[in-house]
Amino acid sequence: MRFCSRGRIEAIRSLIAFASYMGFIVYQMDVKSAFLYGKIDEEVYVSQPPGFIDPKYPQKVYKVVKALYGLHQAPRAWYATLSTFLLKNGYRRGTIDKTLFIKKDKHDIILVQVYVDDIIFGSTKKSWCDEFEALMQSRFQMSSMGELTFFLGLQVKQKEDGIFISQDKYVAEILKKFDFVSVKTASTPIKTQKPLVKDEEASDVDVTPKTSHLSAVKRIFRYLKGKPKLGLWYPRVSSFDLEAYSNSNYAGANLDRKSTQEFNFFSGRLISWQFKNRQLWLLSI
Repeated sequence: MRFCSRGRIEAIRSLIAFASYMGFIVYQMDVKSAFLYGKIDEEVYVSQPPGFIDPKYPQKVYKVVKALYGLHQAPRAWYATLSTFLLKNGYRRGTIDKTLFIKKDKHDIILVQVYVDDIIFGSTKKSWCDEFEALMQSRFQMSSMGELTFFLGLQVKQKEDGIFISQDKYVAEILKKFDFVSVKTASTPIKTQKPLVKDEEASDVDVTPKTSHLSAVKRIFRYLKGKPKLGLWYPRVSSFDLEAYSNSNYAGANLDRKSTQEFNFFSGRLISWQFKNRQLWLLSI
């Protein structure tokens, strides 16, 4: 499993949801040249870079002793280095999410979520956050970025009564990129009555999508233009009990007649959702 795939956006939302429930502030740090801290166990060799070839040994290569950007081993090597360091300093790793690190006593807790070279953290005790920053800066070159305001395309507004996350900056950028700043808005992201199909007889837009699919994407853009400030509100005053809801539609997919199923997960706040087709097996008894 690739390192980046572990630090899923659901983990970030879960931490933010917990922070809103507990009423503590989430902070952010950035690791400078994170991958250079990792050591690799395999033997890896690289060619001499153009312009820096040794004239006496032009055919020789370099043996890599530390991780470099671009190596597929680099993220794993960096994570192993960071993980070992935190475990030695009293943190324990999450049982399910291995990029989550936790330290707690009877009264307080600190959570540290790692995403490659970005780290977000928060604690019920502010002094623990200060100690964590000092700990990290004693071992790695770190940039302290203060309170979390922007992470993985999410804008984060931390308030006394909760936390609001949105993507209005990203929406503005994508509308500008595709010249949709001045178009009319749409009230819904997709037509509610007419399903989207393969539309095999229509003209190609790009390899497989058809003109109807392009129109559907344009409608989404028009909807986003009219709702740029939508987001998720995580109020402080609500429970943190995990709840899951599902909705199934037997043979609901209009193309292959597969059943569709939707999942939504809450911890007093929406943290994860999924929609998928499901293959049904008919058994004769």
